[in-house]
Amino acid sequence: MFTRRINASPRGARQARTLARDQLNGWGIPYDSELSDAAAQIVAELAANAATHGRVPGRSFELRLLLLAGTLRIETSDTRAECAPPPEVRLPPEEAESGRGLVLVAALADAWGVESREIGKTVWARLSLG
Repeated sequence: MFTRRINASPRGARQARTLARDQLNGWGIPYDSELSDAAAQIVAELAANAATHGRVPGRSFELRLLLLAGTLRIETSDTRAECAPPPEVRLPPEEAESGRGLVLVAALADAWGVESREIGKTVWARLSLG
């Protein structure tokens, strides 16, 4: 398991993606693999959401990567439970400048969801290693 607390900022979201790719490479998932690319994109979207919608001044978000029985589970946790994403994502209007991140996560991941925590929430995505 890999866990890291990261500053809830745009820079922190970029850092999460880099840390994830480095960790996956350390676990034997090469930088240039489809799995690494998909995981990095999911981390980028979930981290950006945690930094944007889950941000509380002075608080970080947590990135977790877990290898479990043929799957990679990606999690971001933040302290703002009231800003949970909807259970079903839809494409935003064409003219919208944002709102496509979870659509991308849903397309790339085998499954994704939201879990409540004592303080805040965890948004997770699962990718098959095979």
